[in-house]
Amino acid sequence: MPDTAYPKSIFRFGLFELDSATGELRKEGIARPRVQGQPLEILLHLLTRPGEVVSREELRAQLWPADTFVDYDHSLNAAVNKLRDALNDSAENPRFIQTIPRRGYRFIASVRVEDPVGPSPAATLPPLSSPALPAGQVIPDSADASDPEPGAESKRRHALSGPDDLPDAPRGVIQLLFSLLQVMYLAFYFTALARLRWVEPVLSQAVPHSHWLLGTLLVTALIGIPLRLYLLSASIFGYKGLPVKFHLLFPFILPLDELWALAPFLLVDQIGLGLALAATAALLYLPFSQRSLMLMGEFNRKQES
Repeated sequence: MPDTAYPKSIFRFGLFELDSATGELRKEGIARPRVQGQPLEILLHLLTRPGEVVSREELRAQLWPADTFVDYDHSLNAAVNKLRDALNDSAENPRFIQTIPRRGYRFIASVRVEDPVGPSPAATLPPLSSPALPAGQVIPDSADASDPEPGAESKRRHALSGPDDLPDAPRGVIQLLFSLLQVMYLAFYFTALARLRWVEPVLSQAVPHSHWLLGTLLVTALIGIPLRLYLLSASIFGYKGLPVKFHLLFPFILPLDELWALAPFLLVDQIGLGLALAATAALLYLPFSQRSLMLMGEFNRKQES
C-alpha cells in the first residue's frame, strides 16, 4: 500500500470525530469500532477533499501499487461498504459518502479539523485545489446540514426536539411507523362513526349538553379522515415534501389528536377506568411521535441534498 502522510489531526463531521493517527472513531463522544486499513485510507482521502469527486482510479492508485494483482473493483467496493457500515451510512441515502455513478465518490458533509496536541480553532477543510487558508479561518459549507451552526445549541433550548437531536433511522422504518399511526387514527374515526348510536348514550351520561360534544366528534372525524388519507398516501408513496407539509399542518393536527386521545373513555365501561387513563396518556404522546418521525425524515432529506 502506498505510504501517504495525512495530517495528524482530529477530523469532525456530523456527529463523528476521527483521529487520523490512530483510526479511533467516536460518535457524540462515544467510542466506535476502530477504522483500520483500506477503509481508513479511503476515509482520510475523502476527508481531506470534502465536496470533491474522488475517482475510483485515484483510490485504486492510493490503495494498491501499480504492480499489485487484485480484483480492484471488488476490493474497493468491499472497503467502501465497510466504511459505510462504520459510519451508519448507506449508498441509497448517503449522509457522508456519496457514490457518483461511473466516476467515484464524494464526501458530502462538511469537515472540521483540529490539532490533537492542544485546543485550537476549528477550521473547515477547503478542497485541496483551493488556496491554503490561514490557520483557524473557517470556510462556510452550505451543502452540509448535519453540523450545527454557531449558536445552534442556544437556539435549541426548548422542550421539543430538533432534527439534530434525533437518532438516525432508515427512511423505510420512518415510512412504516408513520403509516401505521395514520391507519390507527383512521380506525378510530371509522369505528366511532360506525358505533355512533352506542357513543351518544355514553356521552349523554358523562357530560351535560352532550350534543355539542357529539357534534365536535362528528366534525373532527370528518375532517380527520381526508387528512389521514392524505398523510397515509404521501407516506406510502414517499412524497418528498411530506415533512415540510406535516410541520405546516402540525398546529391543526395537535389539537385534533389531543381531542381524540380521550377516545378510550368511550369504552370505559368495557375496559375500566385505569386502562382508559393509560391508553389516553399514550395517545397524548402520539402527535409528538409523528412530529419526531417527520423531523428524522426531514434530516435525512437535508443530508441527501
